[in-house]
Amino acid sequence: MSDWITSGKVKARESAEGLEIVIDGLTTQGRYYKPLVYEFFRKEWRGGRPAWGDYGVDIRMEHIGDPPMMDLDNLAKALLDAIKGFVFHDDSQVARLLVERFEGAREQITIRVWPLKR
Repeated sequence: MSDWITSGKVKARESAEGLEIVIDGLTTQGRYYKPLVYEFFRKEWRGGRPAWGDYGVDIRMEHIGDPPMMDLDNLAKALLDAIKGFVFHDDSQVARLLVERFEGAREQITIRVWPLKR
């Protein structure tokens, strides 16, 4: 597993299984995440190049107290748009997608992306 690459509220690392991205903090504005994550990958990411094939993606929103008023489908779309071109060529390559929210110890979003072996 590689070391974390960190810039502001976003950090990411690669492993043999795939890519893990963590975003600290939450907002109810789903559109906030797309430029945040996109700029991280554009400026800081030196990981692997985008690839073809099918991918699995898990997006987990962890919140404290009441869940934020945010549609998870809009969050998923913003995050997938932000990482396309860096992880995979197009979000149509996502063959498995799980998006969930749960009460936890901190407010953050964790994204796991891995190639599916078929």
